[in-house]
Amino acid sequence: MTDANERSMAAKKRQVVLSVRDVTVGFGSNIVLDQLNLDVYRGEILGFVGASGTGKSVLMRTVLRLLPRRSGSIEILGTDYDTADEEQRMALDTRLGVLFQHGALFSSLTVKENIQLPMREYLDLPQSLMDELAYLKIEMVGLAPDAADKYPSELSGGMIKRAALARALALDPDLVFLDEPTSGLDPIGAAEFDLLIARLRDTLGLTVYMVTHDLDSLFSVCDRIAVLGGKRVLVEGTLEDMFAFDDPWVQSYFRGKRARSVVRPDQPAAQPEEEVN
Repeated sequence: MTDANERSMAAKKRQVVLSVRDVTVGFGSNIVLDQLNLDVYRGEILGFVGASGTGKSVLMRTVLRLLPRRSGSIEILGTDYDTADEEQRMALDTRLGVLFQHGALFSSLTVKENIQLPMREYLDLPQSLMDELAYLKIEMVGLAPDAADKYPSELSGGMIKRAALARALALDPDLVFLDEPTSGLDPIGAAEFDLLIARLRDTLGLTVYMVTHDLDSLFSVCDRIAVLGGKRVLVEGTLEDMFAFDDPWVQSYFRGKRARSVVRPDQPAAQPEEEVN
């Protein structure tokens, strides 16, 4: 059996947990997404990239029903929210976790109270159990126990990201959405956060949809990449698929001066002296 056939059979066996079909989103006369299609498979970390202003966060917010769409369908974990009843919608909400770009923690609440917000909204648990669960999530994301009683203003940027991730994991979701999770972090902090995401995926069996500009994240932890351009998904697949895709922006992004020194088997690395100042 050829490698292509093996990949095709493996793809058919993968379970689609997010299916976006022919989705169009616009604001007034401005169409941001036009009949876009995308699949996300169970257990993968998908890196979603594109030039600034192309609509990466718009798609994520549309999937999460924070923005309306003009047409198309979105199915999450086997459920179409539009046709689901109230009980099904509630059940679906508890299976999703979201980390927004700047954390979006409530400044008047402690870390522990922020983590407990989803529990209070969707579960009926005694306070003592919610406290135990909050401390478990805090430990899970690598924060010290004393972070529980701190307010967001008392946290560093990296700690805010981890606290927000703990809140995203509060209900033990199946699918987690991350919007620029490493933005604002120094290289060491970003690398540690990437490793944390990969470890949580492997430990908890998560599926991760990650909007990012971080090339290191794409190279180190993403199983697949989808590139947004021209209001649709231009290409999706592995890094090798990105290298092979004949599009100026994709080539510049993945093989430009700021990209990692990754060489395709059929193409030698560019030599420093060939660069034009």
